Amino acid sequence: MTSHKKLAILLAFVFILTACTLPISTSQPDATAVPSETPIPLPTATAVPSILTVCLGQEPNTLYPFGGPNAAARSVLASVNDGPIDMVGYEYQPVILTQLPSIENGDAQIVRTPIQAGAQVVDADGTLVLLAQGVRVRPAGCRGDDCIITYDGTTALEMDQMIVNFRMRPNLTWADGTPLTSDDSVYAFTLASDASSIANTFLIDRTQTYEAVDAQTVQWWGKPGFIDPAYFTNFWSPAPKHLWSQFSANQLSTTDIASRSPIGWGPYMIQEWAAGDHITLTKNPYYFRAAEGYPKFDSLSFRFIADPNTALSELVAGRCDILDPSIRLDNHASLLQEMQSGEQAQAFFTPGMTIEWLGLGTTPAAYDDGYDTIYQKDRQDIFADAHTRQGIAYCLDRKSVVDNVFQGSTTVPTTYLPVGHPLYDLNIEAIPFDPSVGASLLEQAGWKDTDGNPATPRLAVTVKNVAAGTPLSLNYYTTTATQRRQVVDILAQSLAQCGVGLNVQYFSQNDLYASGPSGLLFGRRFDLIEYAMGVNSIEPPCGWFTSAEIPNASNAWIGTNVTGYKNEQYDAACRAAQLALPGEQTYTDSYRQTEILFSSELPAIPLYYRLRIAAARPDICHFDLDATANPLWNIEAINKGEACQNQ
Repeated sequence: MTSHKKLAILLAFVFILTACTLPISTSQPDATAVPSETPIPLPTATAVPSILTVCLGQEPNTLYPFGGPNAAARSVLASVNDGPIDMVGYEYQPVILTQLPSIENGDAQIVRTPIQAGAQVVDADGTLVLLAQGVRVRPAGCRGDDCIITYDGTTALEMDQMIVNFRMRPNLTWADGTPLTSDDSVYAFTLASDASSIANTFLIDRTQTYEAVDAQTVQWWGKPGFIDPAYFTNFWSPAPKHLWSQFSANQLSTTDIASRSPIGWGPYMIQEWAAGDHITLTKNPYYFRAAEGYPKFDSLSFRFIADPNTALSELVAGRCDILDPSIRLDNHASLLQEMQSGEQAQAFFTPGMTIEWLGLGTTPAAYDDGYDTIYQKDRQDIFADAHTRQGIAYCLDRKSVVDNVFQGSTTVPTTYLPVGHPLYDLNIEAIPFDPSVGASLLEQAGWKDTDGNPATPRLAVTVKNVAAGTPLSLNYYTTTATQRRQVVDILAQSLAQCGVGLNVQYFSQNDLYASGPSGLLFGRRFDLIEYAMGVNSIEPPCGWFTSAEIPNASNAWIGTNVTGYKNEQYDAACRAAQLALPGEQTYTDSYRQTEILFSSELPAIPLYYRLRIAAARPDICHFDLDATANPLWNIEAINKGEACQNQ
């Protein structure tokens, strides 16, 4: 992926000296003036404002939080708004809340609520419905599938309902000095709920009430039947009602006060946005941590540099202090490591919650109306036998991909969770690259090396639902990205050692991710397909591979289970995990069961954890690139030079 040519890098240290002098007078001196006994004070030097420069890979598309901000915009917003809740090290940390609500501390509770026919509830399948005769629901106290009932339309019914209190820190203020109150959070919920906002409506739809209890307390009520394991995060980041309420919700996305210079409560406030070049921010005097000496810089500058080579040059020249992960440094991992070894830069490589997948088309969309064994119009069922899927996994040299494409900066996943996740099951054995084991598994599935030449594809001899003589030659689809081309080259060579042939085809990102039924990925029209999938939360995404997430005509081809994997045990384990709360044994046990089933069934093969890559000048300290946090989650603590030695 990275070039092995070394760039000649010259470090330039520029010292700017500022001198203050007395103004020169052009008038004649007064001959009668009496010399003063008091000496004229010497001028004092004016302190040079300290500036931190962060370079972004793109210009923010908008700073309106409900306008679909891109990655660069989210980095800028992290300097304007601190929190309100940070995700760091796979844990949640309250920032402007006094504590995270929990059942244990009394700020969260599950109550029994009487429900009448016609009320909106969450049914046993997690779907929002109107309660009516024939609807399957979980009555109060029911968390499993063995206690589900079918509502008869008349019998009195009680269901579980979650109520959560969020308590804000006292004396919070906006950057203009206006008090920040619970009304601002409720106002943000109202904006997020507006049809013009770009926001995930899943939680909004399952919220019955979101209201201010007092100036510092907000209360969230879920709809009956909705048990949310992440209930302690259901707090909407405040919006400045005193400034924005003069505009309608659909105006805010194009109004400068919301989209280009939003006011916040964080360490910095926006002063200027020079389109196409930079955004300048200055220290917020009302920041609630100002008395602690935060932020460390007087001003903050975000520059927009799309080209990674230019960004690295600017880092060396001292015109960028930090290169944000929005700059695509994937192809420069080797160079960054060299720069770090030469003390020219600090390099940060952090595997996150995004995984590069190799999807196996176990159930193409063509099978949805039944597998055609008579006219053989459907693609042959080449992945039906788990031995075939497991054999392919053993024949993929994923370790070589990690070592050669990423210089060992990431790892090969075992399940759908990152190694650092608290629910990652350490007892599950990873599948190594072992062509002998892979070949043996393919033999067991009925794929035979009939000519004794491992370089030619194996042929089906006794493979169920596959015609004898069919070669094990698979279509492999992915995008044209350089990194993926390098990955394919390595995987094609390793699969060939097992007698698996590839017909590789590259597509644009738009074509690969096009919606179904015609799209390759979401239309489930592939043998093998390489794609990325990740989340912006800490909750384990077991739902990725449930039957309900299979894209098909009934759900408008929207879903994450693109391979069409179906397993009732997996569905039940994932459902049980999602109905449990953190700290409950069912929560841990059920998630681990999904990991065990996933690793043995292999509905998709995880290739590697996608990296978040950033860089900083050698004299920068307290820049902490975390797997789960916003890249600038602790922007207020970042410092530079000699000041780092005193912290």
